[in-house]
Amino acid sequence: MAGLTPGAPTPTALTLHGRSRVLEIAFSDGASFRIPFELMRVCSPSAEVQGHGPGQETLQTGKRAVGVVALEPVGHYGVKPVFSDGHDTGIYTWDYLYDLGARQDHHWADYEARLAAAGRDRDAPMPERGAPACGSH
Repeated sequence: MAGLTPGAPTPTALTLHGRSRVLEIAFSDGASFRIPFELMRVCSPSAEVQGHGPGQETLQTGKRAVGVVALEPVGHYGVKPVFSDGHDTGIYTWDYLYDLGARQDHHWADYEARLAAAGRDRDAPMPERGAPACGSH
């Protein structure tokens, strides 16, 4: 499987764990990660979450119990998860999944800071108007 970045690690194994709600992914450089579905969902690279430009991001809430019902290949460079809440427009490149796995602590801390700044709770229903999504700060 080739990635978008020449020479970047590519997946050697990919497993969905429905009960624990994690994506387990191993890469060609020996790194392996267990990425929670919730983190994948709240940090979706889709326009629905990230917007089409600065200030258009939508803070995702109420995604703790989200599942992945399907994982569709996208070319040789990524996958498109279909989440149990119906979200299915994010294309997760191998580079993006590697970053989500390698920098989980950073992504969780950023998400929690954005929740606090918005006065929102992780388990609250989706707000009418959003706040910045992952990686937009």
